[in-house]
Amino acid sequence: MLERTLGRTGRPVSIVGLGTWQLGADWGDVDETAALDVLSASVDAGVTFFDTADVYGDGRSEQLIGRFLREHPGSGVTVATKMGRRGPQEPGEFTLDNFRAWTDRSRRNLGVEVLDLVQLHCPPTPVFSSDAVYDALDTLVDDGAIANYGVSVETADEALAAIARPGTASVQIILNAFRLKPLDAVLPAARDAGVGIIARVPLASGLLSGKYTVDTEFAADDHRSYNRDGSAFDVGETF
Repeated sequence: MLERTLGRTGRPVSIVGLGTWQLGADWGDVDETAALDVLSASVDAGVTFFDTADVYGDGRSEQLIGRFLREHPGSGVTVATKMGRRGPQEPGEFTLDNFRAWTDRSRRNLGVEVLDLVQLHCPPTPVFSSDAVYDALDTLVDDGAIANYGVSVETADEALAAIARPGTASVQIILNAFRLKPLDAVLPAARDAGVGIIARVPLASGLLSGKYTVDTEFAADDHRSYNRDGSAFDVGETF
């Protein structure tokens, strides 16, 4: 597995990472044994980067990763989690006090003292231009609660706003064969600034895997079923 330095984190990680939304919820039934098997198989294949979030199964994804890390010490995995979708999606919710509460919960779930990378989880657009938000994130780094911070975004403009901030280590953005807009401005700007890019849904939630046909049916609790029209969140994250 090839490795690359993940932006301003300075951490070498595998160029193919494992997204773990499916280990928490919204992808049908994934039991604990299957989830741990997925984590183990990925590491066996050379993966050293896991991406999760505090809302994936209300923390289940983080907890399973934490268990895996305890059972596999020295695996060398960098874990990126996300925060910001546990409360109302209003700019005023993105405060230092809330950041501390959210990251403390993720630290407990993952069983670590310091989170490798914490990303703002597609917050309201004004958050990306708030000095107070970045000051709060810098405080978490200074306090030793997190090692690095980044953002997960919906639009190219949000990505560019975050890239312009000196403390932003990485940007996560939808990037696949159907969503190529980031190639125009976001990737060049990130490269010039030394910011890492994490490609979200690179296989379009499986559509590009070649596994599914027009006749495929998904479980009712699978986002590829209940979010077909984009009513729950960006339809681009489904199909």
